Amino acid sequence: MKYIMFEDFSGAPVPIIFPKRIDFAEMREQIPYTKVLSAGYVQLSGAGFACHGESKSLATAARPEDSAIITAKLANPDL
Repeated sequence: MKYIMFEDFSGAPVPIIFPKRIDFAEMREQIPYTKVLSAGYVQLSGAGFACHGESKSLATAARPEDSAIITAKLANPDL
């Protein structure tokens, strides 16, 4: 799966996870948030979520904190 981490209107990070067949730029066009914090690939393993890679079209890459943000948002979407 791919993901883009956006900054919402309150300044909080918001991950959007989507299938690999959708381009990063295509997904970016659909989301109203103005700032992209990071983007890359996410996978679930025995140790939890792992984020890696980059999006050349968005000129950004996965960050070390992205895995923890995705885990927290899935555990409690109201964060």
